[in-house]
Amino acid sequence: MQPFLDSTDALTDGPELHRRMQRDGYLFIRGLVPAPALEALRLRMLAIAREGGWVQEGTPLEEAAADLRGFSLEPEPEYMRVYGRMYLLPEFHALQHHTSLMDFFGRLLNGPVLPHPRLIGRVIFPQKEAFTSPAHQDFIPIQGTPETYTAWIPLSALPPEMGGLEVAEASHLQGVYDFRPALGDGGLEILEPFEGKWRGGPFAQGDVLFFHSLTAHRGAPNSSRSLRLSLDARYQHADQPIAPGSLQPHSPPMAWEEIYAGWPSSANWLKYYWKKLDLEIKPYDNQYHEKRDDLAIELGQRGDLRAYSTLQRIVARDSDPDKKQLATELLAKLDGKL
Repeated sequence: MQPFLDSTDALTDGPELHRRMQRDGYLFIRGLVPAPALEALRLRMLAIAREGGWVQEGTPLEEAAADLRGFSLEPEPEYMRVYGRMYLLPEFHALQHHTSLMDFFGRLLNGPVLPHPRLIGRVIFPQKEAFTSPAHQDFIPIQGTPETYTAWIPLSALPPEMGGLEVAEASHLQGVYDFRPALGDGGLEILEPFEGKWRGGPFAQGDVLFFHSLTAHRGAPNSSRSLRLSLDARYQHADQPIAPGSLQPHSPPMAWEEIYAGWPSSANWLKYYWKKLDLEIKPYDNQYHEKRDDLAIELGQRGDLRAYSTLQRIVARDSDPDKKQLATELLAKLDGKL
């Protein structure tokens, strides 16, 4: 594993940032977001996690000591119940609008910046390596314009034992790769091994990893004792097309009206900010998820555990009742093998 190329030296040079992103498919910037802003949000989220049974009682909150008895993962109802409370926090949504991030993208994109309303939080339990996110591309769930970029923002420092995120250098240049169902976020993994291309390393609090929507990336296992918290914030040039799903909340079954209901007036500037723009909405192409789901059902019928995460997503989100029923039955058969 080679370390990330540190692009902090090019932070104020928009053309150079663009050149490196086009060449490598990622940028690693140290100390971009002020640590106090990250720590304040982390502690708010950890307080909710403790109330939800995810953090050990009697331990300092800042240690984020995981209570493995509370282990759950997206899109299980228990996970979504606790995560949904985190999603109501106005400071959760405000972070992606921080001036350090907006200024960075203004230079990278050389134009008006649209942060996607669908901000995603990740809470990764330790010692559950089987559910570590495998290699995948963000374009499949995001779509719209391929020129969408993810800012992966860990809320704490990440020493090697806590893992982090790794990227396959220059993997964005070959389009969408073939994939199969897998355990972990998204429920799929790329078949290409990307030998010799993986880049990674520890993060200090405030470091941010940016990558293209077609760049292959994967989680690193969390072998510590602590929960790992991070945000996936997506950005694009405001003149490029966007898929309708990127304008909706992430996963919790709530409308924006419900999310905004308890916000103070000081957060009004965050509400429906994207509706002030004349956006080009591009219909979502379902072919990738249909392929993933078909493969998962086939694997599930053979008793293959790799189908588990995809089957969970079918049960939680698919509109076809027959398909949901079949996925429910297959999950019941797989549960005893976990």
